[in-house]
Amino acid sequence: MASIMSESVNSSFPSLMITNHPYYPLEVEIASYLANEWSMQVLLATFTAVCASILFATLFIVNRRHPNLPSSEKAAIWWFVLSGAIHLFFEGYFSINHTRMGPAQDLFGQLWKEYALSDSRYLTSDPFVLCMETVTAFTWGPLCFVVAAFITTSHALRHPLQIIVCVGQMYGLILYYATSMFDHYYKEISYSRPEFLYFWVYYFSVNFIWMIFPGILLVKSVRTIAQAFNTLEELNLKNGSANGSVKKNK
Repeated sequence: MASIMSESVNSSFPSLMITNHPYYPLEVEIASYLANEWSMQVLLATFTAVCASILFATLFIVNRRHPNLPSSEKAAIWWFVLSGAIHLFFEGYFSINHTRMGPAQDLFGQLWKEYALSDSRYLTSDPFVLCMETVTAFTWGPLCFVVAAFITTSHALRHPLQIIVCVGQMYGLILYYATSMFDHYYKEISYSRPEFLYFWVYYFSVNFIWMIFPGILLVKSVRTIAQAFNTLEELNLKNGSANGSVKKNK
């Protein structure tokens, strides 16, 4: 009888519908949702520890095998290794497991549910988010490791490939922000909870890191390639002048 009355109330007053999750919009359906077993503090501390381990391991290997690399190049390697690991393993996890995120209780599953408080699309197999994360995981992820390796060997393709990866990361982030903001302002659908932590820290600031570092590296690569072409042009002009002088002397 109580369930019948509840259904009647919900059908008459949909705005009062009770949901069993904390995500926005409140009426969104999340299949088989289970609350996280670990607290936010434990999840974030664990994720931070994993990232720190990756950075320190990269630092140790680079300093041991390539001690003479400039600090800026070492920093670029650290960034690409960490970024590649997050793309390939963390975002790749979402791409493969997107249909069962709601009840997931492993580390990555709970981390995604924590992050989804800032963007519930990660719990509903949203087509854009799924496609964007799949490309990011299995294209930019492996290529990040390739760029990191190219930096250590001063490979000729390092800067062209670095430009491709950085533009891809930044373009994906712009579309990620744009699609969410479009729904927010034009459809009045908010995917993020309104608290400062979820919108400004999780949604905006954490993601904006992939605008800052790729932007810096993109500018560096463009300048390096431009300088290389300028140098080549100057050499060609000098060689042309030299050849002209030789012909006149003859």
